[in-house]
Amino acid sequence: MGGDHGVGVTVPASLAFLKQVNDVHLTLVGRKEDVEAELAKNGALGNPHITVKDASDVVAMDTPLMAALRKRRSSMHISILEVKSGQADACVSAGNTGALMAVSHYLLDMIPGVERPAICAIMPNKKEMPTYVLDLGANVDCEAEHLRQFALMGTALYTNVENRTPKVGLLNVGTEEIKGNDVVKKAGKLLRNEHLNGTLNFLGNVEGNDIFEGTCDIVVCDGFTGNVMLKAVEGLGRFFRDVLVSQLKSSAMNMLGALLSRKALNAVRQRLNPSRYNGACMLGLKGLVFKSHGGADAYAYEFAIRRAYDAVKGDVLNKIYSAVSQLIKNSKGTDPSGKMENGKQEVTQ
Repeated sequence: MGGDHGVGVTVPASLAFLKQVNDVHLTLVGRKEDVEAELAKNGALGNPHITVKDASDVVAMDTPLMAALRKRRSSMHISILEVKSGQADACVSAGNTGALMAVSHYLLDMIPGVERPAICAIMPNKKEMPTYVLDLGANVDCEAEHLRQFALMGTALYTNVENRTPKVGLLNVGTEEIKGNDVVKKAGKLLRNEHLNGTLNFLGNVEGNDIFEGTCDIVVCDGFTGNVMLKAVEGLGRFFRDVLVSQLKSSAMNMLGALLSRKALNAVRQRLNPSRYNGACMLGLKGLVFKSHGGADAYAYEFAIRRAYDAVKGDVLNKIYSAVSQLIKNSKGTDPSGKMENGKQEVTQ
């Protein structure tokens, strides 16, 4: 029910995903009459791979956090409860980011040793490898310790997904250690200490352009900076696309050139399409929760479902839990105990 478009995006995206994957069951949580009407519109009412779970309330995009926490019958609340109870393995939502973070934090709790969840997404770079960036909006204000924990969680995720040790960079206004505000300077000291004791492969301060240069594999920042950067990059990508299309259509000669270079142009469009990178994982929770952009279309939302599915198939939650626990043990001399248990492969939205 969330995002700018609700069931008009989430239901078609779900059906498109099911055409590609047949070993998954989707639980669509929302106002039953609205969800079923959209399913019927798409000729999918009664699909055996779909269950509709009724939720009488909705967390709007402008709902305050405390109000969202009190909406026990909202689609967001019920979806996350599905994960907590083991009825689903992951939750995907395009809803209010702050509310999703608050409700997820409240219901799922945090991995021992982690104080706040962080939204982690991937971006493309010139080396054709992913750059993981976190936090992208879960925490507007951060302390140095939170940035250290984000680096640990990002390292755990990258190591288990990409199967290699990542280089970590701290986003700043310059590469020099003396630059940045007090929080970033303190975080830099903490991360350098982690590098010295072998817990992290910390490269140092990086700037915004380093994300796309592929200078490092993980870029750590506070949620305010990360979210502003993300929205700016998405806007630039769409601006570039619109200008390119406009220019190619501006004359017969340009259109002929576009036709001759169609294959290359399609490859550029695919590589730079921000929709292909939709679906950010909320790291640090005792459960898999994925955040889609609120303005995502069906094509983009399908990618968010794909990321949740791949995370379940790869047992990412258990791997992150174990890896973060070990990293924190090495870092702080503590030994968080416990183990997450995954259920069947089911995604709730």
